[in-house]
Amino acid sequence: MAVIFQLDIRHPFYYCRNLVSTVVTSHGVGGGGGVKVKHVLEVSLDLKRYEYYTFGEYDHAADAYVPDAALADGDDGLRYDYGNFYASKTFLDTARHRRVLWGWANESDSAADDVRKGWAGVQAIPRKVWLAPDGKQLMQWPVAEIESLRGNHVNVTDKLVRGGGGGNYFEVSGLATPAQADVEATFQVMDLDKAEPFDPAWRGADAQAVCAARGADARGGVGPFGLWVLASDELKERTAVFFSVFKRDDADVARVDGGKKHVVLTCNDPSRSSYAEQLYKPTYAGFVDVDIAPTGKISLRTLIDHSVVESFGGHGKTAILARVYPTKAVGDKARLFVFNNGESDVKVTNLNAYDMGSAKITTDA
Repeated sequence: MAVIFQLDIRHPFYYCRNLVSTVVTSHGVGGGGGVKVKHVLEVSLDLKRYEYYTFGEYDHAADAYVPDAALADGDDGLRYDYGNFYASKTFLDTARHRRVLWGWANESDSAADDVRKGWAGVQAIPRKVWLAPDGKQLMQWPVAEIESLRGNHVNVTDKLVRGGGGGNYFEVSGLATPAQADVEATFQVMDLDKAEPFDPAWRGADAQAVCAARGADARGGVGPFGLWVLASDELKERTAVFFSVFKRDDADVARVDGGKKHVVLTCNDPSRSSYAEQLYKPTYAGFVDVDIAPTGKISLRTLIDHSVVESFGGHGKTAILARVYPTKAVGDKARLFVFNNGESDVKVTNLNAYDMGSAKITTDA
């Protein structure tokens, strides 16, 4: 079966094309027969090394795929990941009734750095993918087998991180290897009324541009708040994984599907991740399609594996993978913190952090 693309001069090379059938159920995205079938077309665009996908219908008789008309196209389209994630493929795991996504955590530094490190890209943690309940996007989560690598466990419950804009934080202590850890956290914003207005100029900008303008060190209304991972003792090296929340004006609320009153931005800011010079350290970001107003709560899961930081915001609605290379916050010298740079207090309602063992590659079933 061939899928024919119309050439877009902005993206002259369509790479790793993948058309898969999906059965839409409450249990996720599977494949094969079913009464309600959607198709997902995945494509890697070579110019920016971004991963996009669309939903649509495949007409077997005409051998043609037609994306849903309501989906955004071009640079505003749906993406698997908003960081260093490229050339992905999925496969159907029939034994566990799930579709699994593999992606490449590519490098963006110089060839000389690649030679010095001894590698140039690694595979990301495999992810289960399924259709969101509202049918508007795919959701992603590390495959359940990753949890078998968990070891020593640290829990934090109902800990308040004061706001005030001065920057407050606390260390999550007790992990033996914070440079190789799995962290799941739920945050609760205590005063959403302190959210800053969403700047009308940002409507035409992508999330990465917004986060670059409002990075981890900004003093906001609600946020930035989240995690400092791979942090050094004196906090000179740190990678921030965080949320910022903004409020829409009434006219914007009326335009938004579901009438959501807030915009939730999740970012990975590696700008302070390393003392090393000439590293590629842009800010990565994506908007999270959640309604935070009813409870004020938002979830974050972050997998830390030395040079790889993978984050999943909103129970898997937005994923960001970043490559970072600290010089001091390595091995048992790395530390983990929760921070809040916003005016509103933020409560860590529940945080579970685990030391992670190394994966063993085997061909055994």
